[in-house]
Amino acid sequence: MLYTAYEWNRRAGAPVVAASQLTARALDALPAPLVRTPGLRHVRAACDIVAHARATHERPAFGITSVPVDGETVAVRERPTMQTPFATLLHFEKPEVPGQPRVLVVGPMSGHFTTLIRPSIRTLLSDHDVHVIDWHNARDVPVEHGAFGLDEYIEHVVAALRYLGPDTHVVAVCQPAVPVLAAVALLAAADDPAQPPSMTLMAGPVDTRVNPNRVNTAAVDKPLSWFERRVVDTVPRGHAGAGRRVYPGIVQLTAFMSMNPKRHLTAHAQLYRDMVAGNTARAAATRAFYDEYGAVMDVPAEFYLETVDRIFKQHHLATGRFTWRGRHVDPGVIRHTALLTVEGAQDDICSPGQTVAAHDLCTGIPAEDKHHHLQPGVGHYGVFSGSRWEAEIYPVLRGFIERAAERLAAPA
Repeated sequence: MLYTAYEWNRRAGAPVVAASQLTARALDALPAPLVRTPGLRHVRAACDIVAHARATHERPAFGITSVPVDGETVAVRERPTMQTPFATLLHFEKPEVPGQPRVLVVGPMSGHFTTLIRPSIRTLLSDHDVHVIDWHNARDVPVEHGAFGLDEYIEHVVAALRYLGPDTHVVAVCQPAVPVLAAVALLAAADDPAQPPSMTLMAGPVDTRVNPNRVNTAAVDKPLSWFERRVVDTVPRGHAGAGRRVYPGIVQLTAFMSMNPKRHLTAHAQLYRDMVAGNTARAAATRAFYDEYGAVMDVPAEFYLETVDRIFKQHHLATGRFTWRGRHVDPGVIRHTALLTVEGAQDDICSPGQTVAAHDLCTGIPAEDKHHHLQPGVGHYGVFSGSRWEAEIYPVLRGFIERAAERLAAPA
């Protein structure tokens, strides 16, 4: 029903969107003096906002073609290196800069494409050899490829670390903090050479009993059957994944925007004013953010429901009951991986205290290899994007990885 309503609304609004796009293009073709008149500026701004005010299932490009390295601009080439029906491992190659610490970045599977963490990847690329797990849109995965739950997610992380080999650092951005921690624990339990020298968990829900927020309360207050009945739907005909049960990305987008409706309305009002006033740089930045924010992907129902149940409702990892394929997962066995946790002081999606809880679980990591950074003045997205990420959080992460790499290189 959710998908049917979404598809119907999308088709119903398509003529309005198309008309707005055509009108905007027609106005752009007019002589410059006419376009700059106050009346046409208002019309052009309104058309632009209507044309972009919609969710899409179109994955944006990462678009990272170069980065600064030691004051020089260096070319970047995006190359897929490993693929499954549910994800592609991407390597952002810099052939001119060999020898940098190798980092696996694991982004969230939570309704947006991995391109949402583009700012993190671009920044990391200046000092690291970056590989990223790029999750696929579940509505494009045929049902014959089977289910995808937490076990499969963890398997993907383990497989990526083994493929990349020893000395690969891992960074989990937001939601994957738990499956990444579980994957590293499994590698440690097996004394696998692919154990990462460092693990960074950024704004992830390791223990949502700590400082619970609205997201956590909603997960606890409603039975799991409510989520299965109200926010899970079946991909309709016309898509490669027809028949697959999913948590539609549009539902997640709606939920996120409803948490701060005033902020989003204010941002769009400011976008309108910027376009009318000719503040093109600021308008372009706002538009780019919402184009990315509105690009949604569906999440496999199994993964979504297991995340709600095992992480947000029953707190399996935090209470020592987490399992993978029936095997107990114990973060306490991790001994050779340094741990950094990062939180935003104003994060209303993953509250402060929920990620640093990983330190209490990782009892085998020496105290000198445990580090925590609480960033003042930022919310959830500010942990991995924006000026504070660039100027204050990233230097901490860079130094942490550098020290872990040096420790690894030191003679025993």
